[in-house]
Amino acid sequence: MADINKLAQMLKELDDQLVNCMRCGMCQAVCPLFKETGREFDVARGKLALLDGLASEMIKDPEGVNERLNRCLLCGTCAANCPSGVKVSDIFLKGRAIMTGYLGLSPVKKAIFKGMLANPKLFDTLLSFGSKFQGLFTKEADALLGSSCARFNAPVIGDRHFKGLAKKPFHKIIPEMDTQPRGDAPRVAIFTGCAIDKIFPSVGEAAVKALQHHGCGIFLPKGQACCGIPVISSGDRETYDKLVRTNLEVYKNAEFDYLLTSCATCTATIKELWSDMYGGYAGDKLDIERIAEKTMDISQFLVDVMGVEPSEVNGGDVTYHDPCHLRNSLKITAQPRTLLKASKGCSLKEMPEAASCCGCGGSFNLNHYELSQKIGNRKADNIQASGAKTVATSCPACMLQITDMLSQRQAGVGVKHVIELYADGLPR
Repeated sequence: MADINKLAQMLKELDDQLVNCMRCGMCQAVCPLFKETGREFDVARGKLALLDGLASEMIKDPEGVNERLNRCLLCGTCAANCPSGVKVSDIFLKGRAIMTGYLGLSPVKKAIFKGMLANPKLFDTLLSFGSKFQGLFTKEADALLGSSCARFNAPVIGDRHFKGLAKKPFHKIIPEMDTQPRGDAPRVAIFTGCAIDKIFPSVGEAAVKALQHHGCGIFLPKGQACCGIPVISSGDRETYDKLVRTNLEVYKNAEFDYLLTSCATCTATIKELWSDMYGGYAGDKLDIERIAEKTMDISQFLVDVMGVEPSEVNGGDVTYHDPCHLRNSLKITAQPRTLLKASKGCSLKEMPEAASCCGCGGSFNLNHYELSQKIGNRKADNIQASGAKTVATSCPACMLQITDMLSQRQAGVGVKHVIELYADGLPR
């Protein structure tokens, strides 16, 4: 647990941020969770009111406060539409950190965060071992999507349809790269991210192929750790600081023009949260800010920097889902669509409510699957309404959620990352 002085300082920081909320209720109109439940404590205004008296509330009913704070997708829709500019997600993350400091982590989270995620080599080894034996407990659910389901009732998996661990993670396919650019092309660093490395290595391969096609020099280092979003979302600032520090050591002395990710969540975390939520050595701040300034989503880089333009000849039908962290946090919406229009064999068909949350929300999906599923099924309805044969997005977590929803209804719609479709149309 955090000491009382740290908790007091965090509470003061929280109070300073809460004063801007006018309690106007605009967040009600856009919150995907409130749309399903209609409960005031599920919307940002209700949680902010709770946080306004957090010091006394967490003494009266700490478990209840913690439960209410964690009933949030952290999609950022409320913040993106707030007329007062309240940084709601930042406030919620700090509130969760305070509650974790007061209550401590659960034994399960402590084992996963401090025992596994904080030790990248051990994490890689354990999941590599798991990938070899997962077939004993799972069976194929949908061949088109490559999804699986449990062979027998499992407490965590339940009725989910999911993508299994890749037989060979990305860091085994391409352990590292350090190449120079052709001509005037920039040199870029790649931040892979856990989901791409362990579940969707084809996304990582597609990113490398696309960057090589455009002549970019590539710095892909060994020793990358998780970006830290799972742990900071659970209030574990100690492990978060360790993960940021590990990644900082990997990248801070390397020469590159841009740091690219193919994960919307990783992009937003590095650009916005590494500096805001880092509580480690103060001297690291400048290095963190320098890296954050260079960080870009890969579609944004290919369109805005490399000048990729839409193609005039397109064939297939693809629809696009806006990841919350890309749209709400980074305001990136046009570039992934431009990249799809530049992809051979693709024609974009917009779905209804393309900007709505898919319902994943990281640990929200684990803790509140019934609600996550309701929001996800609304997204699946909209995907099918578009008539597209494939749904593309820019976030591996969204890919997992959408795969689950489409697989359960055997929709016959494929799920791809934008960069995969773009790379598929490039010459070998």
